[in-house]
Amino acid sequence: MTAKIIDGTAVAEQIRAEVGAAVAKRIEAGLSKPGLATVLVGENPASQVYVRSKHKACGEVGIESFGFQLPASASQGEVEELVKQLNADPKVNGILVQLPLPAGLDEERVLNAISIEKDVDGFHPLNIGRLAQKGRDPLFIPCTPAGTMYLLENNVDKIEGLNAVVLGRSNIVGMPVALLLVRANATVTICHSRTQNLPDVVRSADILVAAIGKPEMVRGDWVKPGAVVIDVGVNRVEDQTRPKGYRLTGDVAFDEAKEVAGAITPVPGGVGPMTIAMLLKNTLRAAILSDK
Repeated sequence: MTAKIIDGTAVAEQIRAEVGAAVAKRIEAGLSKPGLATVLVGENPASQVYVRSKHKACGEVGIESFGFQLPASASQGEVEELVKQLNADPKVNGILVQLPLPAGLDEERVLNAISIEKDVDGFHPLNIGRLAQKGRDPLFIPCTPAGTMYLLENNVDKIEGLNAVVLGRSNIVGMPVALLLVRANATVTICHSRTQNLPDVVRSADILVAAIGKPEMVRGDWVKPGAVVIDVGVNRVEDQTRPKGYRLTGDVAFDEAKEVAGAITPVPGGVGPMTIAMLLKNTLRAAILSDK
């Protein structure tokens, strides 16, 4: 048995095309162009790459983007003041503060400062709180978890009633994904560094979401035959046979797992492209909400 390979790149391209068409239709109707503002504090090279890719993606679908960069020495007050200015700017529909912030800055206070109507990253405590409550809906869902669920919904006949295991409990991926799976009526187990008999727990999963940040930690014999595996991990592993001296790998031993799973995402080319696609979708949604 060889798993179906879930092509996140192709799915993300379809979402981008849909967003681009909706933006064009919006502009033709005389409505404002959606706008995304990014806030980058410091000079983290990885964060700079992520921010550039987000601006490029915006340009490709007709969303206007505004980049703001502060030095690593910026104070808490300076970062929050910039966010407040963006809250008040009608051209800005979405605000994305690139994480992680430099040491010494209070991440939660910065996220709290973002208007909930412009929280396209979905990390405002009110949005996360609504996600965790029955009968409440967040305005925005965090982008990577939203992309994960989109792939699952298009590759699982019925999530309801299935056993789902989430490997990792981060605020960015693990916990929001677990909450979304609960909303979809799966039976959810969250695993972490203190989980006992981890391979046995993972082996019970009809749906496995791996977001632990450890390269190829999940082996093929951990995977239940026929399970759907979503690998969120992106890890650099030294490999002198590659031109850059490294290769990217997920949290799942892909070559082993694909011989057991029913469907699996590759790394790269799985969840990664979905994150930016969902950010574009959230930014368009923010613009639509601002019309009301």
